[in-house]
Amino acid sequence: MKLTVHPAARALSGRVTPPGDKSVSHRAAIFGGLAEGTTHIEGFLEAEDTLATLGAMSSLGARVERDGGRVTIVGGRLRATSKPLDMGNSGTGIRLLAGALCGHPDLFGEQVELTGDASLSRRPMQRIIEPLGAMGARIGSRDGRAPLVIEAQPLKPVNRLLKVASAQVKSAILLAGLNAAGETRVVEPGVSRDHTERLLPAFGVAVERGDCEARLNGPARLKAARITVPGDLSSAAFMIAAAALVPGSRVDIGPVGVNPTRDGFLRIVEQMAAGAVQVYPIADASAGAEPVAMLEISSPPQLVGSRIPDEWVPLAIDEFPLVMAMAAAAQGETVISGAGELRVKESDRLAVMSRQLRRLGVDVEERPDGAVVRGGRVRGGRVESEGDHRIAMSLAILALVADGPVEIDGAEWIRTSYPDFARHLESLGAQLQWR
Repeated sequence: MKLTVHPAARALSGRVTPPGDKSVSHRAAIFGGLAEGTTHIEGFLEAEDTLATLGAMSSLGARVERDGGRVTIVGGRLRATSKPLDMGNSGTGIRLLAGALCGHPDLFGEQVELTGDASLSRRPMQRIIEPLGAMGARIGSRDGRAPLVIEAQPLKPVNRLLKVASAQVKSAILLAGLNAAGETRVVEPGVSRDHTERLLPAFGVAVERGDCEARLNGPARLKAARITVPGDLSSAAFMIAAAALVPGSRVDIGPVGVNPTRDGFLRIVEQMAAGAVQVYPIADASAGAEPVAMLEISSPPQLVGSRIPDEWVPLAIDEFPLVMAMAAAAQGETVISGAGELRVKESDRLAVMSRQLRRLGVDVEERPDGAVVRGGRVRGGRVESEGDHRIAMSLAILALVADGPVEIDGAEWIRTSYPDFARHLESLGAQLQWR
């Protein structure tokens, strides 16, 4: 499908309630399926990625009922399935589920196959296969990529130092540690998202945390919980950027999760547009120890290019296509480095975003681990998502300040994470057409 976005004819205004957090929704679905009893989830993200994870848990024996964003899961007993579990485009779903299943006693002697679409099948899985293998897991793959064939068997705990900070790898190891006798410890070279560590205690599993490390003792069985999923900051980021880019705009967004291990985008916006975002915390708004807030965004007189600190990269890893889009319309030069992880996401986001920005006349210098974007005039034109939802949405936001309409091919990928993206943007005053 094609999405045409017209330059904003007026300032944006209104309020948007972002969809449920994708990362937390994945974890709540998996934990609920593993837990003994009935888990109730409020605010679950109904998008292709998260529904694939929920469907996988159903195929593995959990009883799942859905009513919009309300999900009830009766779990506690897994069964193998002869059909491959299709995880769609979800790297979080396939990696976390591999960790949860590889040592689960209900599946000993059985095989479970995890597969996905063409994009997911290109993404590296050796990063979880190797550490899980050190715990005794037996996981077959296609040259370190999906499909993954898991033969569940007993595991041993591990003390693992990761080469790269990764919430998905850390979480896969911790979930495998639930089925290993003893302490499983993961240490990272930097900060990564801590949703797993925050959510497991709600399901009755204690997690000890230190600077860039997490530990738990197994074996441990999860117990059913009541979970409220906060709004997704990665989705809210698009509306934040839209309000910051279009002159005269003022938009309220929330409630939204403001977990400090993933608030890098807010820091970047503050650096590019001081005072544009006001954060108003909400007490006790989320079950699972996720901090939640309301956000008020006002457009600054001018976005200014900046050098993004390397230590902020893991805190905003999903938002860098959007950061590059904002940089294209900012005054001056924006420098991104230490972001090589962007090359192994749903697409090579550094290459794809650089390529598409050039189609709109933006001066971009692609580097091995980042990019330099020199802001200025943005032309209208035709661009391509290249199968990546965040590329499509980032280009749509930039189109609001282009000289003419921007037509985005492959915009249907937006449904994988933010099905209401176009509707929310229109509610603020933007003009879009699907074809």
